[in-house]
Amino acid sequence: MVGLRLAACAGLFALCAAGTAGAQHAHGEHGKGKGAPMGRASQELNASAVFDARGVLWAAYKDAGYIAVSRSDDLGRSWSKPVHVTPAPEPTDTGADARPKIAAGSGGELYLTWTRPLAKPFTGEIRFSRSLDGGLSFSPSAVVHADRQQITHRFDSLAVNSRGQVFVAWIDKRDQQNRDAEAKDYRGAAVYWAVSDDRGASFRGDYKLADHSCECCRIALLERPDGSYYALWRHVFAPNIRDHALGIITPDGQAGKVVRATFDDWRVDVCPHHGPSLATDMAGRLHAVWFTGAPGKNGVYYGRLHDAGVDGQRRIGGQTAEHADLAISGNRVAIAWKEFDGARSRLRALRSDDAGNTWRELDLAATAGPSGHPFVLLRQGAFHVLWNTQKEPLSVVSLP
Repeated sequence: MVGLRLAACAGLFALCAAGTAGAQHAHGEHGKGKGAPMGRASQELNASAVFDARGVLWAAYKDAGYIAVSRSDDLGRSWSKPVHVTPAPEPTDTGADARPKIAAGSGGELYLTWTRPLAKPFTGEIRFSRSLDGGLSFSPSAVVHADRQQITHRFDSLAVNSRGQVFVAWIDKRDQQNRDAEAKDYRGAAVYWAVSDDRGASFRGDYKLADHSCECCRIALLERPDGSYYALWRHVFAPNIRDHALGIITPDGQAGKVVRATFDDWRVDVCPHHGPSLATDMAGRLHAVWFTGAPGKNGVYYGRLHDAGVDGQRRIGGQTAEHADLAISGNRVAIAWKEFDGARSRLRALRSDDAGNTWRELDLAATAGPSGHPFVLLRQGAFHVLWNTQKEPLSVVSLP
């Protein structure tokens, strides 16, 4: 997640041991059965955005096969001509929870990451590029991670902390490869990260946060007051429970405790390609949205995470709700998601002014064509949603 979430303190959870034994799981996507099909056109529309320190809105997306960036000075009513970050079209992982990521530094720097597939199925490498001239040009892309095996390095997340350090986290399968060589079982993949202290000129790592992550779900990053980050991801708790875990990654490469964060008890041996989002309110409470396919619970949920479990958990939208995102300003919470009504994909939102105790539901937009996943933005206390659709590219909807 791009670093647009307010940082505040929150208590550490009690440590939850994940165990080490378990079956190796497939990479297949868990189908929800009633949603709009996720075709290639929709995958290519997944985009992200960020407001820079001057209030300019920047979007990263695919443009005719290129990784591209555009800027808007009027909240998305108009966009600049795309600047191509890659010198030529190249295959990139853009489906489901994958998309080009963009983050902004306090000095006007722009950073991008994306995943480029490798020759073997389900493999990839995390690419990085930066602009130090206000988005006029971008550096040649480079691989973030030190490990260069032809394995899974995918589902990258990008953030810049208040000190200007650049964090990149991703899903990595090197440990499964090693366990396979030793004829030992290994659940899922692992979460790794790297850090840059020089505005992206170099990265140090690779640092491991946790074994046994799910293989194909995005990682949510949220800055803490000391410049470290909370990371929230789908985990594989023994033997095959795909709920979420919370951990801490630091600038010095030290990993904090890893604890269980959601308790839906979803037992499945495939990856749903459906990761969480995380934000914090002015009291330091952690708010999250996530998806579960647990029997009797199938759908998207919101809740406040704390030591004893989840407070205020509630379902979001209907049976076809998917890929929710959230942001917080003070005690005001905004959640956006899309769902398919049988004919159109609808962009919907929930708004709370009291830290998630009461809610107002909003219908924001709809499209009959392909669309990407919504991305919630925060600027000067106001909420906006980027929704990249085939009929209205890089549409920005402001919440009332």
